[in-house]
Amino acid sequence: MRASKKAKNSNSKILNPKSDEIHISGAEGLYEASEIQRIVKRYIERALNHPKGKADKIIVTIEDIKQKPKEISTLSLSTVDSNTPAEGKNIAIKLLQSLGISNRAIDTAFELIKKGSMRGAAIITVGKGDRLEPDKERGVRVSRIGINKSALKMLSLRLSNLGINTDTVKEALVIASKVAVHRHILAELCVSDDPFYTTGYVASKKFGYLRIPNIKHAGNKSGGRAFFVKGKINVEEIINYFEKVPVIIGRVVSCRGIISIDEILNRPYK
Repeated sequence: MRASKKAKNSNSKILNPKSDEIHISGAEGLYEASEIQRIVKRYIERALNHPKGKADKIIVTIEDIKQKPKEISTLSLSTVDSNTPAEGKNIAIKLLQSLGISNRAIDTAFELIKKGSMRGAAIITVGKGDRLEPDKERGVRVSRIGINKSALKMLSLRLSNLGINTDTVKEALVIASKVAVHRHILAELCVSDDPFYTTGYVASKKFGYLRIPNIKHAGNKSGGRAFFVKGKINVEEIINYFEKVPVIIGRVVSCRGIISIDEILNRPYK
């Protein structure tokens, strides 16, 4: 589902119709055929009752997936102790640097997030900070993702215990878990473009999914997503995995509360 509304004072003669649309909401998942009507209703209600405004255009796409989904586990989830945007950015930088990502690559990612104009994610090399996605305006999207019923029930229970059982958290964790599985992905950095949602995250195989509260000020509409890649990269293969290979969460691992950046960096990892 993709929902949008026309920007105020938009010009109907603009050649690119998407340029005068404001993104309101998006959602997707892998479901059994018997669930379609319930899910579509839920998605439409979400688009019509979003904090960013009421959508005046909602597109729902239903596609029959022939390929059997690859089953994976979630990343472990924790929330880093962060109180201000400056502190949140500094935490994200420390985490990315500790994974071996260059300052140049990190700067490239934060510049994109500050600009906030991409519809998808950037693919950035960990060393030189080069962007590899063919369409720099669109970026790449992560699609064909889902979570089975038993795993969703467990995830909801664990997040409820932490007071963060929302669609935003669950959907972001599912996306990050699919991304992190790919052999060329070293880390992901994400800051939501939702002005009312100020928690970003850094995700990686090593650290798991680390939520960073207050990474931007409330009301800030900038945001974006960056995938940091390593090794000999086949861009077409990576994009095909993100957009075409179905992946479903079948197991939920640990969900922890608030921890310090020092505890994360000093924790022994396998």
